[in-house]
Amino acid sequence: MAKGIYKRGSIYWIRYAGFDGKTIRESSESTRFDDAEEMLLDRKTAIKKGKQPETKRIENHSFTELAQEYLKWAERQRSYKSKRLFIFQLVDVFGNLQLREFNTRLIEQFQSERMQKGRKEKGNKPATINRFVATIKHMFTKAGEWEMVEEEVLKRVRKVKLLEENNRRLRYLSKEECQELINSGDPHLKPIVITALNTGMRKTEILSLKWEQVDLKHGFILLDITKNGDRREIPINDTLGRTLQGITRRLDVPYLFFDPKTGQRYQSVKKSFATACRKAKITNFTFHDLRHCFASFLIMAGIDLTTVKELLGHKDIKMTLRYAHLAPTHKVKAVDVLDGILTKRPTAQLLHNFRTQLDNESVEKCYNIGTYADVAQRQSN
Repeated sequence: MAKGIYKRGSIYWIRYAGFDGKTIRESSESTRFDDAEEMLLDRKTAIKKGKQPETKRIENHSFTELAQEYLKWAERQRSYKSKRLFIFQLVDVFGNLQLREFNTRLIEQFQSERMQKGRKEKGNKPATINRFVATIKHMFTKAGEWEMVEEEVLKRVRKVKLLEENNRRLRYLSKEECQELINSGDPHLKPIVITALNTGMRKTEILSLKWEQVDLKHGFILLDITKNGDRREIPINDTLGRTLQGITRRLDVPYLFFDPKTGQRYQSVKKSFATACRKAKITNFTFHDLRHCFASFLIMAGIDLTTVKELLGHKDIKMTLRYAHLAPTHKVKAVDVLDGILTKRPTAQLLHNFRTQLDNESVEKCYNIGTYADVAQRQSN
């Protein structure tokens, strides 16, 4: 792209030096590069002739005005509901400020305040604060495209760095704890927990699951709309198949898990899940940790990371690598095979021994409420 011409969204902008040497940025108000190039040439020619070009001045806009425009635009996004909550809270803080008043220090002060004080006087976690800051940054990016703010303000906002997040929490249960949790759950909760343990699905994916997405004949669940936007097929193992077949189905209700009094799907199982955990004497455990259980026991059963990534629906394998440390013995045995090759022991026998040891350990270690290895094998096929 030619020097002095750049894009904001689909619109081309131009950049040139004025009489005083200060950089002037101006929208061409066109999606065509040629229009921007012609406009830039006219501005440079005028300055050489001693004429100061007349530029369009951006009016003052408040953060509230930007929020209103941004919410209209954000309705097309899958994350609209959660983003709307973030924006409402941001308006409470910055609503009366003009966009030109935003700078790096202002947003960094906001970060510090959120860490010190949040809901119930507790500070927000870095991940939550980062969602706020990411929302602010994208709002200002759109403000730039909509000519609501100058480039200099946009630069100041973009300089703010996100906080370091600690997402390495990995809590999973033993075989006995999993069974105790299921036994301690209310009748409506048990099939939900079994589904989570045997599929690794997210809570929202489970609670919004419809019968039209479940193919018991061929043994899979189809998720068209997922967190990362990709379609996902999840195999149904024997344990889950028996559980789903035992669910009473109502023709007037499309959902698997619903309140029989209202016919509406469950929006949350937070209270009943907390009660089940308390009865089972399980502490420091959330519903999302059931997803960790699913992944952890697959890894300990010797299933490869790529297959686990596909089952979990991770966009990036970096997310799946958090479970890699759960299979150190398998790495040791794999290196032992190499040792055998170098010492000229028969390779076929070494591989046979390796697989036999792996299978034996998997039987001992793997959580056996569902046939995970079977699920993983069908996924890879």
